[in-house]
Amino acid sequence: MAVDHEQEPAEAGAPVGHAAPGAEDEDYSQPVLPGEGASDYERYLSTDALLSLQKPAGERAHHDELLFQTVHQSSELWLQLAWTEVETATEHVVRGELGAALRLLRRAALCLQYIHGQLDMLEQMSPWEYQSVREVLGHGSGFDSPGFRQIRRVSPLLGKAFQDALAAAGLDVVSVYTEGREHEELYGLAEALVEWDERVALWRVRHYKVVARIIGDHVVGTQGTPVEVLGRLIHRSMYPDLWEARNQLTALAQERA
Repeated sequence: MAVDHEQEPAEAGAPVGHAAPGAEDEDYSQPVLPGEGASDYERYLSTDALLSLQKPAGERAHHDELLFQTVHQSSELWLQLAWTEVETATEHVVRGELGAALRLLRRAALCLQYIHGQLDMLEQMSPWEYQSVREVLGHGSGFDSPGFRQIRRVSPLLGKAFQDALAAAGLDVVSVYTEGREHEELYGLAEALVEWDERVALWRVRHYKVVARIIGDHVVGTQGTPVEVLGRLIHRSMYPDLWEARNQLTALAQERA
């Protein structure tokens, strides 16, 4: 049977299959959302408010102050998304919804990957010219980052939820690896925690190296803390038992050899 492909011509400017009564009269060039801005894009994202958060050119201590503010403000947005996803993932783990937790933890790890990459921009500042920016920072310090403070809050809660899930399954950290194929989601969760821990550690290392490259590694920071303190923090782990499990697995394999 022949198929009739003829259709009534669509109204000009109307998406085929999505027209509604009166839709042809709608002016899509005009915003419909409340708020400030010439378009719905600007209103939804509050771009007027967002772009007013950086100092205007006439108030900057140096041209590079815009770069400095942009990197740090955007990092706080990514950190907020990261810790929110970790917090929600923890709730999923508590309810036994490990698949949902894994999806959010992958997203959180990507957030840290993005802010890790953004630190490359700070190295575009001259160490000497950065001193002009540093003069207007007051006692501001990365130690006061609200996003990173939240990450330090939610990460131990995720670790506890993981340990509780292991206990409920009658497993310990080592056995979730030796019996990983029988407990695929718990194994995946263990590796997601390792990935999260590693991303945090890599960000700390990168941050320390950027600071050392720009202001030196034997100076005092804006909050009176020696920069070498940052260097000591890079060895911290949020889930040391998961890293120690690697040593135990290697020892176990050697015993069986």
